[in-house]
Amino acid sequence: MISPKAEILNNKQADKKAVKCVVWDLDNTLWDGVLLEDDRIFLRNEVVEIIKKLDSRGILQSIASKNDAARAMAQLEEFKLHEYFLYPQINWNSKSSSIQEIAHSLNLGIDTFAFIDDQLFELEEVNFSLPEVLCINAADLGHLLDMPEMNPRFITEDSKLRRLMYISDIVRNNSERKFVGTQEEFLATLNMTFTISSAQEEDLQRAEELTLRTNQLNTTGYTYSYDELNHFRQSNQHKLLIATLDDKYGSYGKIGLVLVECQELVWTIKLLLMSCRVMSRGVGTIMLNYIMTLAKNNNVRLRSEFIANDRNRMMYVSYKFAGFKEIENTIFLETNLMSIQPVPSYMKFQTRI
Repeated sequence: MISPKAEILNNKQADKKAVKCVVWDLDNTLWDGVLLEDDRIFLRNEVVEIIKKLDSRGILQSIASKNDAARAMAQLEEFKLHEYFLYPQINWNSKSSSIQEIAHSLNLGIDTFAFIDDQLFELEEVNFSLPEVLCINAADLGHLLDMPEMNPRFITEDSKLRRLMYISDIVRNNSERKFVGTQEEFLATLNMTFTISSAQEEDLQRAEELTLRTNQLNTTGYTYSYDELNHFRQSNQHKLLIATLDDKYGSYGKIGLVLVECQELVWTIKLLLMSCRVMSRGVGTIMLNYIMTLAKNNNVRLRSEFIANDRNRMMYVSYKFAGFKEIENTIFLETNLMSIQPVPSYMKFQTRI
């Protein structure tokens, strides 16, 4: 049974999106005891199982704790749990500001976060400052793994490797900060390979996940089910393409999806999306220019549906740079296919169509 406190905190949170990141408090939440006051502290019985299960479902995790950072990290290392937490915020700042810092570092929407704490004051502070965050009382940990928000419909290979992919991103980002030279010169050091393939049946779970998870670099916000995507995959009137990216640090996984409706005289891009983790790699433009090349080779007009929201302006800018213009009073953009850019020299590009 959910405690009355949790029900009070969640009374405005009935319709939460799937959670992408769970942020943990430490004292009397992840472990029993107060690190700076007690001689010994003990992991709560269910915590290790919960952390590992969330990780296996592709849900990222971090920490927002008012504590001594060095001692807290040492204790997490002793418990062999430190590697599960990305961008931990262990300081004396408000929990809401710590969660915002984590969201910024992960480049995830704040509405995809959950926060666990034992103190009602801290939960209420986050609930007031960040009402989009799902707040969970530590007393209710026993129910956490059964919550719908914590149960993605599919658990893909990309899901299982998500934390490791983000750790690779941290290494890349650190390398970029230390690099002396231009952005293009740094990208050339990564030895990137971008691959566009016709979606296969084994790609469809990840394809559905991409439509559900990707909000910022999404041209329409449309979501498609596994069955709908399977129909498009087999349809002669559609092209369903999926993209992967690899570099010297490893694979980013399947990070892009495009759905094109192919009529005799005009093709329409119904959906174009990219994972936010590859925002700075320029792959959205490469994918768009590939579709433009296909359309030009097939002697058809090319247009795209675009539904603007407060988070996908970068995709609109990509379309404008590619020469797309608004068609008056519609949701469509169209290009004359006169300005197709070549693949950047720092990127190896290949297709499996």
